[in-house]
Amino acid sequence: MSLDFDRWAEELRNMLKGPLPGATAHEPLRAVPVGEVRPIFEHKSPPKPGSVLILLYPDRGEIRFPLTKRPEYLGAHSGQVSLPGGKAEPGETPIETALREGEEEIGVRASDIEVIGTLSNFFVIPSNFMVTPVVGIQRNRPLFTPDPVEVVRVLEGTVRDLMREDAVAVKEITAARVYRLQAPHFLIEDEVVWGATAMMLNELRMVVRNLITVH
Repeated sequence: MSLDFDRWAEELRNMLKGPLPGATAHEPLRAVPVGEVRPIFEHKSPPKPGSVLILLYPDRGEIRFPLTKRPEYLGAHSGQVSLPGGKAEPGETPIETALREGEEEIGVRASDIEVIGTLSNFFVIPSNFMVTPVVGIQRNRPLFTPDPVEVVRVLEGTVRDLMREDAVAVKEITAARVYRLQAPHFLIEDEVVWGATAMMLNELRMVVRNLITVH
């Protein structure tokens, strides 16, 4: 594969300035409840602001991005694979939140990241968050230092993982140890990436499909 990362990243920057697919990309990856026990989400307060970081970098002929595997705990997102990110602190912009969370969770310095745009805001229903996916680049592979409390391991997905014709598979999973779901997902480093993370990555996938340079 021939890879001119700077050119590719500049094309992506320009694409992110235009109309984004949003729900058109999100909905095909939404998990569907099956069985009799189904989750009910009733939120009495407005969504909380948050951000995630999609950090793209060239490495060994691929364009990669980090994901984090969360520890097992009593909660809606126990053990799931996620993009680095979290809740906004008071007064933070979405970009500031994503960069801070990236530094806290996987040890990537905010000063080393060049932000090139954002994807569509995404409402994470179970946790009542309105999340902004922030897209950044580094021109070399980062040195990851995962937070030992929040992160079990750092996975490195590739854009090629997302672009394969058979990239999206479907399997039944059990969420929060209770709810059975038919979950469209990406398989990255043998981990099932589903839910909000898969839906946001599918928007990146749809945007990248329209780039001219090789990916």
